[in-house]
Amino acid sequence: MNILLLEDDVILSEILCEHLSEKGYFVSSVFDGEEAYEMILKKRYDLMLLDVNVPLLSGFELLKLLREQHVNIPTIFITSLDSALDLKKGFDLGCDDYLKKPFELLELDARIEHLAKVHNLDNSQIKIDEQNYLDKATYELVKNGNRVKLSKKDFEIIEYFLSQKGSIVSHAQLIANIWFESEVPSDATLRTYIKNIRAHLGKDFITTIKGVGYRVNIQ
Repeated sequence: MNILLLEDDVILSEILCEHLSEKGYFVSSVFDGEEAYEMILKKRYDLMLLDVNVPLLSGFELLKLLREQHVNIPTIFITSLDSALDLKKGFDLGCDDYLKKPFELLELDARIEHLAKVHNLDNSQIKIDEQNYLDKATYELVKNGNRVKLSKKDFEIIEYFLSQKGSIVSHAQLIANIWFESEVPSDATLRTYIKNIRAHLGKDFITTIKGVGYRVNIQ
């Protein structure tokens, strides 16, 4: 799991990085909100751990900006702000959990593990239906027992669609969560990816909602 850690306390950041690395996570540590935002544009993360009171762009401001851009990375606030209003603000902005400082590392582990289960972050197999799944270890689609090698982008698009079952995914939302800002695809390129995915999973796997986006037809 790739984790972005935004924490401007150098000692705490080092402690958390060392602990999370020992747990097998890959951690990118940053010390201000603008640096965190730049990192998110360059690399995909499975989880964000955000302090609130950090320089340049607060954790609250960063999450608000990302959610407005339809970047929905699971997020835990780790902060000394402990009022009910701060807690409510964090959840209103779209965080998944809120951990008050000081905290035990065991509690952090438990919250990360809970989100990993909820969002299927650690599972190497992503279920599509009873016969088919994605293998995150090999970037393969396992279809009726047969393995099909997918391009990295095809794999990521299918994975994202599966995480949004029951919702309509807009073009902007899909692009924000799959592509870096410097490599935004053209409409023709995006249509090609959708065509490839339908070739693998059937034309009814994704429905195009004209002028809006796409919907995955899986329960």
